[in-house]
Parts: sequence; structure tokens; C-alpha cells
Amino acid sequence: MIEIDDERKTRIFYDKRMSQEVKADGLGDEFKGYVFKITGGNDKQGFPMKQGVLRPGRASLLLSKGHSCYRARRTGERKRKTVRGCIVASDIAALSLVLVKQGDSEIPGLTDVSNPKRLGPKRASKIRKLFSLSKEDDVRKYVIRREITPKKEGKKPFSKAPKIQRLVTPLTLQRRRARFALKKKAQETAREQAADYAKLLAQRVKDRKEKRSETRKRLSSLRKSATA
Repeated sequence: MIEIDDERKTRIFYDKRMSQEVKADGLGDEFKGYVFKITGGNDKQGFPMKQGVLRPGRASLLLSKGHSCYRARRTGERKRKTVRGCIVASDIAALSLVLVKQGDSEIPGLTDVSNPKRLGPKRASKIRKLFSLSKEDDVRKYVIRREITPKKEGKKPFSKAPKIQRLVTPLTLQRRRARFALKKKAQETAREQAADYAKLLAQRVKDRKEKRSETRKRLSSLRKSATA
């Protein structure tokens, strides 16, 4: 976090929108050649800037789940919240910036410190991309392991590796084939059961028709005998 109290220096950000790139030469000689991108900010009362609100002041918006500057507590909940516009004005207290281009000199605490990534990629496709591997190469040999030194004395240091995600192995292919075979078998069983049910239904309809015709014949014979 870098604090700049001189308003004349921060004027280079006025009337600029979020996601706009700004040359930082006006902040001082140490920022010469630097280019920053505005990603957000908040005013003196803490109201956050919202992308898409094209005004330098505040606005009261009806927000729901999926909108920025709002977190829904219940399903289907909507709430009217006060937010800042995406245009930077003089009453902005804090501005979030992303370094796009580095200048000639180093900025203490920002560019002079290199923070290596603690963890490597976990997904199989990303490991292949990192090491330029082909699909024939075994991804498991290229997983980045991290060394862990135990806090207790006398214990040996050990290494940890992440579980590779979306890794296609012969076992996964076998399980996939078994899953598809079960699905196919279930479809065939359902088809057979539907055919058996249709046959049984047709047989019952046929039996009902025969019974009805026999009843009619019996009634007609009784009527003839009664009239005779």
C-alpha cells in the first residue's frame, strides 16, 4: 500500500474510468515509465466503486446475486445498495491499481521483492502447458513438490505433492467403460421390460374382448330362448 497525500499528484487519475490504463509519471520521479490499470476503489465513507455506473458520484442500485459490491444472504434476495460510480473523482480515498508496465527504477516494497509461487499447477493440462509436454508424457513425473521441514527436532524433512486433477489413467478409462456398460445394460433391460409390459397389456385387452363377446353371445341366446 502506497500513500500519496499530495492532491496535485493524484490528479492524473481524475475523470479516468475503471479498467483504464494511466501513465504514472505525474506521481513522481520514482514512478517514471510506470503504467497502472485502475481496478477499483472506495470513497472516504467506504462506498465501493462499481463497474458500469458511468458517473463520478454515488448511486443507489437494486442489486441481486451475481452483482459486484453485494453478497446475497438468502436465495432470491435483492437489496438496494449505495455504490460509487466507476469514474474517479476527488473524494476517492483509496484506489486499487494493477501494475501493467514497469518503469526504470524499482519501487520499494512493490517491484524490488519477488514472491515465488508456493504451489505449482494442479490440473493435468496446466502441468503439460507449463513443461511443454505431449499427451504421451507421464504428467505424474513433473508435479512440483514442496519441501516441508518439521518444527520438531529430530524428524526428517519430507515433501508434499498435490493430487493431479483431470488425470486420464488406464483405471479411469476402465471405470468409464464399466459405467457406459452399466448404462447400456440398464437401457436394454428397460427396453425388454417395456416390450414385456406391452405384450402383457395386449394379451389382457384380447382376453377382455373375448370375454365380452362370450357374454354377448350368451345374452343373445337367452333372449332367443325367452321369445320362443
